[in-house]
Amino acid sequence: MTATQMEQKNNKGNGLNVFPAGNDNYMVESSRGKIFYKVFLNGSRTCTCGDYVNSVQKDPGFLCKHILAALGQVAGNDGNCKKPSLDERFIIKIKRKETVKEFVLYAGLLDLAHQKGIKRMLVEAIQYPTKDNKMEAICKAIVESRDGEIFTELADANPLNVNYMVAEHILRVAATRAKARALRDFTNIGMTCLEEMGDIDDAIGDDKQKGKPRKDYNQQKAEVRVDEKNQTKKAAQVSEIQKEAAINTGVHDRESGKESPPANNQPQSPNEAHQADPEKNVKAKISDAQTKAIERLRDIRSINNEQLHEMFEKQFGMPLAQISGDEAKVFIRSLQQAA
Repeated sequence: MTATQMEQKNNKGNGLNVFPAGNDNYMVESSRGKIFYKVFLNGSRTCTCGDYVNSVQKDPGFLCKHILAALGQVAGNDGNCKKPSLDERFIIKIKRKETVKEFVLYAGLLDLAHQKGIKRMLVEAIQYPTKDNKMEAICKAIVESRDGEIFTELADANPLNVNYMVAEHILRVAATRAKARALRDFTNIGMTCLEEMGDIDDAIGDDKQKGKPRKDYNQQKAEVRVDEKNQTKKAAQVSEIQKEAAINTGVHDRESGKESPPANNQPQSPNEAHQADPEKNVKAKISDAQTKAIERLRDIRSINNEQLHEMFEKQFGMPLAQISGDEAKVFIRSLQQAA
């Protein structure tokens, strides 16, 4: 290889992301940024890339751009190697009036930990959730770096400090919170992890929630059951009223229990049918709370209004402007799971 060719290859190696993998081994990102190659410098200079495998047979002293990038880091040439940093894609900004709060996602902490050289992470359940301890789980997480540094953190979770949708998974929430705190210590990230928060209102500091105790999971389930029972009772009452009205007007066949056609034997128009049964095809309107929840989840996922409309139309086959209360519930759940 000529001096000119060597200089060109050195230039290709500049700027590649290099991460230590222990024992004088390194993970070097490809120039396209899609895959990583492993470079071995412990006693030899080898690489797993196709360029090295094909060229070393002809030239035993061949050095690919990935080996040159790793050698540059060994020599202390940090200017050509990207230092570990938190990807901005894992930072969530939540707006509340004139205040903007930033939160880091657990996935971002884990990504940064691997960049810095995490060796292992252990989680231990200190307390299992039972009725005696009011379903509170406590977990301990231990993060160990390749340099031997140890970071330990504890976290708790109970039905009063988690979202009701994950209240049946208290132990897993406590484990995730403990790992997130330990990873924040290891990566030196001061932002709170979004997974540590109970719900969106906790994250944005909703003034309406201040000073109000959160309802536990069992209380929320009881309220839902009461609401469903009231709705069922109301629907039964409406049905009885409609049946009685049909009988009084001669529209109902008492012997067969079926509706008979009008006296003139003419089929009913859609409008007449709707008037005869006003409860059919009537959907509950979306509430203000549901609208605010969708807007908050939109901000958490960093999507614009056009994307939000496309997601809804793809899921329900109708414009977002026609959303009802029942469809809003399903849409909110899908946004929470994706977030």
